[in-house]
Order: sequence, then structure tokens, then C-alpha cells
Amino acid sequence: MSGFKRLNRAVSLLAAMTLAGTLGVRPSAAAAAENFSGDSVTAKAHEVAKGDVLLEALLTELDRSRDRLKMDQVKPPYYIEYRVEDVDNFDAEAAFGALLSAQRQHVRVLRVVVRIGEYKQDSFYNQGMGGATILPLDDDPIALRRQIWLMTDEAYKSAADAYAEKLSALKQFSADPNPIDDFAKAPVVTKVEPVASLKVDEGAWKQTLQEMTNLFRKYPEVQTVSASARFSAVNLYFVNSEGTIVRNGQANSTVTMNGATQAGDGMRLQRNPYWTESRPEDLPKREELLKETAQALNTLKALRESPIVEESYRGPVLFAPDAADDIMAGLVGGNILGRKPQLGRPNRTVGAFANSYKTPILPKFMSVVDDPTMKEFGGKKLVGNYEVDSEGVPAQAVTVVDDGTLQNYLIGRQPIRDFPASNGHGRASPGTAAFPTIGTLIFKSSEPETAAELKKKLTTMAGEQNKQFGYRVDTLGPGNAPRLLYRVYASDGHEELVRGAVFNELDVRALRHDLVALGNDPLVSNRAGGVPQTIIAPSLLFDELEVKRADTSKEKLPEYPAPELKK
Repeated sequence: MSGFKRLNRAVSLLAAMTLAGTLGVRPSAAAAAENFSGDSVTAKAHEVAKGDVLLEALLTELDRSRDRLKMDQVKPPYYIEYRVEDVDNFDAEAAFGALLSAQRQHVRVLRVVVRIGEYKQDSFYNQGMGGATILPLDDDPIALRRQIWLMTDEAYKSAADAYAEKLSALKQFSADPNPIDDFAKAPVVTKVEPVASLKVDEGAWKQTLQEMTNLFRKYPEVQTVSASARFSAVNLYFVNSEGTIVRNGQANSTVTMNGATQAGDGMRLQRNPYWTESRPEDLPKREELLKETAQALNTLKALRESPIVEESYRGPVLFAPDAADDIMAGLVGGNILGRKPQLGRPNRTVGAFANSYKTPILPKFMSVVDDPTMKEFGGKKLVGNYEVDSEGVPAQAVTVVDDGTLQNYLIGRQPIRDFPASNGHGRASPGTAAFPTIGTLIFKSSEPETAAELKKKLTTMAGEQNKQFGYRVDTLGPGNAPRLLYRVYASDGHEELVRGAVFNELDVRALRHDLVALGNDPLVSNRAGGVPQTIIAPSLLFDELEVKRADTSKEKLPEYPAPELKK
């Protein structure tokens, strides 16, 4: 019996469980295969894809590749994977009340992975990570299969070169430098859901963006005002030679406002609020977006007139939830990903927490969970939600940090020491390789405090340290530089907007040693980007951080005035 007939037998068993849209999982394709004949299995495997020309083409070429892909003096593949993202986007941008661009784009991106060797040691090395190409949009099965065939052939040759290069590199070591499997086995999954479609009122959104940016006429001090929107429907198709078949869809919608100006001393000041939701109808309505835009422009105007921060400050700092989301995304979210290090590197993984397994990385009162199965939080839909990752593995909730101690990394199908299997976090943007990525990352405290209590603690600590004020950060920009920063005076708690600050030593050490309290005010921050993610964090209070004045020596004001605004 051929390997592909065994594969099809497993698929048929799962197909009966999933035609209604449920998720079927079996630990072994070979075990499931015993109940079916090869011919009936092939028919049932294609029954799953019935009516979907693209899915049929992927399954047909997977069948051919398993049976016929072989070069002289090169091992046949032990694993083949096809992943297609069918992406339908609408993008629009406006500036100064005028439409700059508007474009609807539909593209299908195929990624093919071919692995030579075995799970223990295979060809996944340097250039042997698969390849990507664009598929035809027309549902012509021959055109689709031709492109899939060409990409599979190219990926196989690339895998052969990479495998030879890897075996050669291993010869320099007396023992296996990374005695961990190269690829993790995973359960067979079949999940075929209805496709997602993009439904958006393009004309209305173009008009809204123009109206948002036309508010610049009321703010002559502001140099630039623009706004953009992106609406996406992405349908994932995934099949592999183990028997997994997945089709599902996600929609994401984002509106971003950008405003910039300069203070009298040349310091550049920016605001970039954005809103991300699953569906266009969940975004703020036109009136609210106009209100939010006016508020952002008002803060830019206020920043121009605000005092600059002191040259140096070391003391308590309170971060509002919006700023806390950014800090936790970068300092924690970017360092809990289990990525296998390069050959010869002894570390378990990479990043700031590479050697922190089972050790404290946060205060004892904190816990962190990544739960991509969660669909809503506080009534808000989460774009970090998914049921099956980009490697065909069911999503799982993972306790990353418990009582401040790192307990788990987020893992895809590339194992690392102490983590031999995926926990459903292998994710990818269209056409790229899958790597561990967060889904919905949630930060909690066993001792949460109200916003009023945190502010009171801030002023109390400032007074105890003989400081006139502490700092409260409302929003952050790139590099965790404060966009909206306030002095909070210890005497009476009143606030004063200031500008021109950067943080020094806001790092993972500060999280461990200087973070003293969390709020009870978690904020959902949906983030689209290449891979949709959600961060949910409350206010953060540090007892000591260094705030320094930014270098503005190279900033210059415009040489002559802007054009006159005619009413």
C-alpha cells in the first residue's frame, strides 16, 4: 500500500467528522487508515474539498508529489506541505482632506515546504525552508496545478541542496550539537469551514478618511495629517502529506490616523492612533473617528506649547494600559517564542529569555497566558483568535508565566529542548515560513489595583523620594518613546503635559525588579500587521525608571511658511 493511500484513508475518517465544520483530530494517520480501502479513501478525501477548485488542486498535486517526486541519488521527501493564503484587500489613504489612493487587490500566495530526511534530522537548514509563488486567481485546475507542480519541484531541489549542506556542516562537530528533533510530529487535523469574504463600503470609507484629514484646516500648527484604512479577508488553505486538510477564513479591519508637527525648538512631535477590529462594522463610526482625530490634533497643538522634560529623572513611572500593551508586547511577547538556535549554539531558544526556563522573569504576583482560542474579551472581538495555526496544528491556551516564573515557550513544529511538540503557535504571514508567534497574550495580577490607587501610589512614592512629581505615560511611539507624557505632582496630583522624553533601561530587568503593581483595567489591543495578534494588559507601575531628554540637536524647522489656508 502506498504512503499516499494510507494518508487518504486517514483523511476519509476525519472527513466524516468535519463536513459540518467541526474539528477532527487523530494522533496517527497510519492507525486511522486501517479501516478503509485506498479507492474509497481517495474519493472521501476529495469529498472534503468538493466544490472548491483550489483545495482540489492542492490535494491532487499532493497525491502526485508523494508518488512521483524523486531525484537520482537524493532521498524522496518524507514530508510535503502546501499552504495558500487567498487575500482580498481594500486599501485607502487620504491626506489634507484629499484622497491619495484607493485600491482593491486580490492575490493568492502559495508556499511549498518539502522536507528530506526524517523527523529526527532533515533538510530544514538555511535555504531549505521552502519557497513561495503567486497562484492564478481563475479557478482553472490545470493552471493551478501547473504552478503548484513547478513550486514543488523547486522546493524539492532546494531541500536537496540544503540537506547536503547541513550534513556537511554537522561533520565539524564530534557529537550532535543540537540533539533535538528537527521536526515535531503532529496529529492529523481536518477542518474545512466556509470561506470569508470582504464586504466593505469603499465609498463611505474613502469619504470618512477625507473628512478625518480635512480637520487639518482647523489646526494650522500641525504640519501633516493623513489617515489610512485596510480591510482584509484572508482564507487559509493548508494540506500536508500527514493527512491534515484545513480551510478557514479571517477578516481584519484597521484605520490609522497620523499627525505630526514641530515645536518652536524644532522637536518633532507625532500622534498615530489606530483602531483594529475583525469586521468593518466593529470599527468606530464616522462621528467617533472625527472626534478621535480632533482629540489627537488637539494634543499635538498642546505638545507644541508644553515644556520639555528635565535632562535626567529617576523615579516612579505609571504606564496607562495603552502604553502597557506596547511594553509587554515588545519585552515579553518578543521573548517567549521557542525558536531553535543555530547549529552549535547550546541555548534552548533565542531572545532575552533563552536561559530563563523555570526561573522568575516577572514579579511573583504576575501571570501570563497566551490563549488564541479566546474569541472575545470584555465584549470585544479578538483578532488574535484562531483555531488552527499556519502549520495545521490546533490552537492551544498556554500558561507562559505563573507566579512570575517562566513555565512555557510558544512553540511551532520546530522542537526545542524540553519542548518536543508544537503547542499550536506556528504562524506565518502570506508566503513566509511559519515561526512561533503570539496569538492573544494576556497579562494578569493576583493583586490588581484601581487606577486611582495606582496614581495615589505614584504620588506617594515620588514624595518619599523627595521628588516634586512622578511621570504618567499615556501612549508610546517606536522604541517605547513617550508620545503623551505627564508630570503628576506629588503635592496635589495635578498633571502637566511634557515632551521630549526617552526611557533608559526600560528592559526585561526592569520588569523583573522595578515593576511593583498592576491595575484592574486591562485594555484590548488588536494588532493586524503580517500576523494578527492581540495584547491585553492593564496599567503598570514602576517604582524606578530613568527618563532622559531626547536629542533634538539635528531637528530643523521649515524654511518658509505653509500655504495659507483659505476659508
